[in-house]
Amino acid sequence: MHRSTSPGRARSGVFSLLANNLSIGTGSPTGAGMGLGHVLFAAVMIGLGIRGLVYGDFASVWQRIPIEHLPGRQFFAYACALIELVAGVGLLFRRTVGLSSCSLFVYLVLWVVLLKVPAVVAMPKMEATWLGFGEIAVILSGAWILFATHAGRWARQHLKFAVSANSVRYARLLFVLSLPMIGLAHFVYAKETAGFVPAWIPGPYFWAYLTGAGSFAASIGILFAIYPRLAATLEAAMLSVITILVWLPGLIAAPANGSWTPLLMSTGIACGAWVVADSYRGVSWLGVGASWAA
Repeated sequence: MHRSTSPGRARSGVFSLLANNLSIGTGSPTGAGMGLGHVLFAAVMIGLGIRGLVYGDFASVWQRIPIEHLPGRQFFAYACALIELVAGVGLLFRRTVGLSSCSLFVYLVLWVVLLKVPAVVAMPKMEATWLGFGEIAVILSGAWILFATHAGRWARQHLKFAVSANSVRYARLLFVLSLPMIGLAHFVYAKETAGFVPAWIPGPYFWAYLTGAGSFAASIGILFAIYPRLAATLEAAMLSVITILVWLPGLIAAPANGSWTPLLMSTGIACGAWVVADSYRGVSWLGVGASWAA
């Protein structure tokens, strides 16, 4: 076998191709603006913060503390709510967007590492633990992109691992890896997923499987640069429609913590996807591979 065709070189070529796919449009000057995803992400963080301050509790299963009788539990609940509220407001102002996006990035990293990774390690064969990881990782992907595009001078000097030229690419990769975790749950827990479909919509299992397949398709489209902007946007739109159809009616019928929390968390996941979609602004909707430029 010739050295030029060695497996190592072949793998390197594949990795380089995928890295280039995930870097599409990252140099666009429109990427640093305050797009729809940015505003929606700020709004949902403000909503989560207000919810936490009103009810004095964590966001149910999404933010569950494994130690049920943690000393100072309510203090931590209020602290988390305050971080979400203040950082969410800060995202809306040019002078504070850098610090706020940094704060949310660190906060969500801790959320994933401390609350979601241990569950995956402890029960790797339970898809629900991967689902929980994937949902928060999608939100983290959005926060990471905001941080990478709005980081101030200090962060760019001292936190290069998070705000380097490759950071948006890494955030997109996290998004790509998270979507199958969410999509797979629609198949593993098809009965439960179908149960969330409103009664007036026929074929609940069809929609459960279709939406699960949609997350897989979006992941593949972004990873292999097959209409990546369209793939990310359709995923964000699908998550938004699910939020409206599944969780909004419950809030209207009985506005309380039990209905506010899932609505806001589902909205947060959708908004993380909208930020990822925003990162493709300036990219052709129907571009494939090297033909991505608008």
